[in-house]
Amino acid sequence: MRIINFGSLNLDYTYSVDHIVEPGETLDTGERKIFCGGKGLNQSIALARAGLEVHHAGMIGEDGEMLVDLCRKENIHTHYIWKVPGPSGHTIIQVDAHGQNSILLYGGANRKFTKNYIDEVLADFNEEDIVLLQNEINLPDYVIEAAARKKMRIILNPSPYNDQLKSCDLGKVNLFLINEIEGMQMTGEEDLSAVLDALTARYPKAGIVMTLGGDGCVYQDASRRFYQDSFRVPVKDTTGAGDTFTGYFIAGLVSGMDVRECLMVASRAAAIAVTRPGASSSIPTKQEVRDIDLEFERPKEKETKSES
Repeated sequence: MRIINFGSLNLDYTYSVDHIVEPGETLDTGERKIFCGGKGLNQSIALARAGLEVHHAGMIGEDGEMLVDLCRKENIHTHYIWKVPGPSGHTIIQVDAHGQNSILLYGGANRKFTKNYIDEVLADFNEEDIVLLQNEINLPDYVIEAAARKKMRIILNPSPYNDQLKSCDLGKVNLFLINEIEGMQMTGEEDLSAVLDALTARYPKAGIVMTLGGDGCVYQDASRRFYQDSFRVPVKDTTGAGDTFTGYFIAGLVSGMDVRECLMVASRAAAIAVTRPGASSSIPTKQEVRDIDLEFERPKEKETKSES
């Protein structure tokens, strides 16, 4: 089983601020740092640091060599990363004194996928393999369609949630990894249980993993629901925590872990990430995740629906 991640590759310009800037406000920043990021890259790094072999499919611009260099350093296969004219995707990230962030995203090269490129990449994979994708690239609808034709397992992180996803046949997705806001946007519901039930009713063949920030995470499919509390840690920067969770959850599934154990391990990894600055730079190694019991309080796990 191989994993091909159709994902964004961004340069993250991160500014430390006292508070997130208000409309019409000019605000001094404490410092600026440049990180390699993008939801796609972050999730590939998380998968690789969790011990999986991962192939990344993506586009960089003329300024993107440092992104490829980082992939190689992280043992991510880069054969499917192509360079195109123009700038790479980038973000402007504000991180406030409490570790919360606000992000502006410019698509750049990430928006230059073509159907021919997608077909060429997927020609090397088969139904035993996994396609992972997010919504920071163009043509996610065609990636889903092409992967489904090959009977591959499709995992979607529908972030950022926008109208582009309305063109996607989400009924072909096997596993959704979303946060609470995205769940509300997808369903129009506000109550957590109502959101989960609406998603399961709409996509009965899919598993749903929803992260709830400091309130933990939850898994639901047609027959069961499991809830996992979060670890209580000092928060420095939440950028990349969701991507860390995604990578480690998928790695757990691939390695044969029970869903409840996947939630626990992914929560540990995300807990470490929020104590560190940056996105890809904050993602822990597999060994660090194993050692977390020595550093953090183990959260209580509870099951909210019996498995049938």
